[in-house]
Amino acid sequence: MSFSELGLDPLILKSVLAAGYENATPVQMQAIPAALTGRDLLVSSHTGSGKTAAFLLPSIQRLQAEPTVKSMGPRVLVLTPTRELALQVEKSAMTYGRELRRFRTACLVGGAPYGLQLKRLSQPVDVVVATPGRLIDHLERGKIDFSRLEVLVLDEADRMLDMGFVDDIKAIAARCPAERQTLLFSATLDGVVGNLARELTHDAQRIEIAAAPQQEAKIEQRLLFADNMDHKNRLLDALLRDVDMVQAIVFASTKRSTEEISDLLADSGFASDALHGDMQQGQRNRALQRLREGRTKVLVATDVAARGIDVATISHVINFDLPRQAEDYVHRIGRTGRAGRTGIAVSFAGMREGGLVKNIERYTGNRIEVHTLPGLEPTQKPASGRPAAGRPRSNNGPRGGFGDKRSFGERSEPRSYGDRPPRGDSRDNRDRGYRADARPGSDRPARGNRFENTVRGPSDVPRMTGDRPPRNDAYRGGAAPAVEVNGNSVEYWAKREREAKAKSAGAGRSYGDRGNSARAGQPRSFGNDNRGGNRVGVRGRFKD
Repeated sequence: MSFSELGLDPLILKSVLAAGYENATPVQMQAIPAALTGRDLLVSSHTGSGKTAAFLLPSIQRLQAEPTVKSMGPRVLVLTPTRELALQVEKSAMTYGRELRRFRTACLVGGAPYGLQLKRLSQPVDVVVATPGRLIDHLERGKIDFSRLEVLVLDEADRMLDMGFVDDIKAIAARCPAERQTLLFSATLDGVVGNLARELTHDAQRIEIAAAPQQEAKIEQRLLFADNMDHKNRLLDALLRDVDMVQAIVFASTKRSTEEISDLLADSGFASDALHGDMQQGQRNRALQRLREGRTKVLVATDVAARGIDVATISHVINFDLPRQAEDYVHRIGRTGRAGRTGIAVSFAGMREGGLVKNIERYTGNRIEVHTLPGLEPTQKPASGRPAAGRPRSNNGPRGGFGDKRSFGERSEPRSYGDRPPRGDSRDNRDRGYRADARPGSDRPARGNRFENTVRGPSDVPRMTGDRPPRNDAYRGGAAPAVEVNGNSVEYWAKREREAKAKSAGAGRSYGDRGNSARAGQPRSFGNDNRGGNRVGVRGRFKD
């Protein structure tokens, strides 16, 4: 179906035909007529399907009508996950609205100076393409007005949610008018994306072009196993020296890795550049411009370059580090084989990354063939996968792994450490808890003495703490042992009472009048107060 059959405005159709577009893609054939009716759309389509034109063309056509609200805010807002994709969408919007009068756009992305963006927002603007983070900054500063917003577009919604923009998206949508039209485009409409879609849209029409992205046959996929990091570097050097290599993008997992790999390639004589999220937008634009002009042969980048880079001369995509998400693999290798050309996608895998490879193959539905380079074959074998289902594991036979590990079911004798006897037969365990012989008069039976075999002193007296003599019931800090008496008899306590009364009567001491006592003329001495063992009286009975 041609674009002339989709009901587009003649001015917009003229711009589309001038850009070289003739026939509409499947997503454009279904999404454009539906969007022109004003309904909300939920579109599931893979990358490279032409979805940018699917939401921009009907949105720009709405700009032909006069706005109902007078302000300088945008009438169309497009949210994208990355800066590169935002710049590409803005470029497409300027292409499609070339023939319109006073058509203005603005791109609000991080890493770019605020001054130019504020200047664009100070004038009436029709289409704003932004990343969620920078747009939130402008909203908090009160520099953008959504009072006349008519269309809200979420491009690559699944990717924005993966990057943690869900709260920002909800905050932005809450600032938009409730009667707006919402167009959501995503690779999948399930899970958290589906929940967000139900929250932001109303009576939306669902359009599914491809439930799972399928790879085109023009991209040859290869898999190379590497023993270690040094092996990866040698494989990369050999691939980049291939005569068939025109330009290549090397994907690494971290920002630091991109810098290190780019420096190593530059030292080896390659015209290389790095691209990652910590770079300023001007640096990123210059790196992409050098790539488009052919001055850069190798671009080392993180996943920020997996979307939004459209350079037809990229012949190789090399995954130096495998992506953790299978969908990112699809977007990565989609940077090659553009505009009907053929491309080669090479992925390096460690010996223990077979699970990531299987996830990618399961997602794409294609098997990645394992290749080797002459002279750079791996010396190790990839780790095998999980044990086959239904195969029981036995604890009685030998087990594989690191060395000869003991199985829990193989113990035939008590385990001991060195020459120490088993704990169950230890004398210390048998005698633990009661170390002395049973005391006379106790109901507790006598138990074995754990020190019975120890060497005693010359006097054969049990060793105790310090040099104290054995303790008995009459011991009083070194005094001579008293004669044993029956302290429970009536005669004993009657004698003690008589002695106390006699001494009290002879001394005449009164606790209330110490000056009249017999000891009034004597200085009081705390050391000779007769409070030793010879003192008698009521208080003494509790001390003896």
